[in-house]
Parts: sequence; C-alpha cells; structure tokens
Amino acid sequence: MPTINVQLFEGRTPEQKRAFVRAVTEATVKTLECAPESVDILIQEVKREHWATGGKLWSEE
Repeated sequence: MPTINVQLFEGRTPEQKRAFVRAVTEATVKTLECAPESVDILIQEVKREHWATGGKLWSEE
C-alpha cells in the first residue's frame, strides 16, 4: 500500500484538497499499478512561521 505524505502551507480549501488527492491517487494508480483503495494520502498543514527556506521564514515574506 503506498502512503504519500504531503506538507502544505495552511489555507487550501476542502475543494482544492479533494481535487489534489484525487489527482495524486490517479497518478499513483497509473504509475504503480495498484488499486485506488490501497493509496493513502496524509496532508499535513504547516503554518508559514514554521517553514523556512534559505534561512528565512516564509512568514517574513
């Protein structure tokens, strides 16, 4: 069973998340030749103040 962990900034709508997991599931099924029911996707929402790139917090952008 593939399990896919995704980290995103907070703020996506339920509709966006629904479309995302649908698309990722379809791509996983096609690529790995597995059943959709075996694909688990975990979405972890992260606050911008808890994420940094290049030594700078995203909340400071």
